[in-house]
Amino acid sequence: MSRIPARLRALIHCRTARRAGRVGTVAGAVLLSLSVPTPAYADTGVVVLAANSLPVVIENLRLWLVGILAAVATLFLVLAGVYWATAAGDPAQVERAKGALKNAPVGYGLAILAPVLLQVVQGIVGG
Repeated sequence: MSRIPARLRALIHCRTARRAGRVGTVAGAVLLSLSVPTPAYADTGVVVLAANSLPVVIENLRLWLVGILAAVATLFLVLAGVYWATAAGDPAQVERAKGALKNAPVGYGLAILAPVLLQVVQGIVGG
């Protein structure tokens, strides 16, 4: 254990010093956030709607949906591997790994079928 002088140890444990440290930390964070320049926008009075057409919105939705489903399926696949590797003969953990391993192909299948389902929705809505 390192030897800290008694005066420094008393200062560290002093309630006032801790409070001053907290106030200094918050003040520093506020000053740092205020020092970052932000752009100022003038109100021109013109309202511009940036809405896309329905096919563009459905295409963007398809890309997001496929990405999220593939990421979740990959997560289940990795979790199954981790569960199996850390099971150490525990039957409950092995069953948990098997369940996660069964969910991964379901997620990949949904990721593959997402464009088809969104195409059906686009056909129903019209666009």
